[in-house]
Amino acid sequence: MIALEYIIGGIALCLTVIGIPFGIQCFKLAILGFAPFGQQIEPGRSLDGCIALPLNIVWLIFGGFWIFLTHLIFGLFFCVTIIGIPFGVQHFKLAGLAFAPFGRSL
Repeated sequence: MIALEYIIGGIALCLTVIGIPFGIQCFKLAILGFAPFGQQIEPGRSLDGCIALPLNIVWLIFGGFWIFLTHLIFGLFFCVTIIGIPFGVQHFKLAGLAFAPFGRSL
């Protein structure tokens, strides 16, 4: 369900020229939302240079913080039961990516 929300958000952001980099990050989160198990988040191999920091700050101000909190709360909620712990761990992984997605790769 969360991956579909990321896809819809990514499509909406890609409709504007300014929102394309942020839409691409939403698609990255959608991929991780569809298949979170077995995926690793690593520092990006692309030549982002110094642009990743300002884009992460804009991302954080305009919604990334709330996405981070949502994944953090879901992670805590799932970790209450033994069966939900793997899903909670995956939400913590998504929270880390949602906090600063630029400069990271799957």
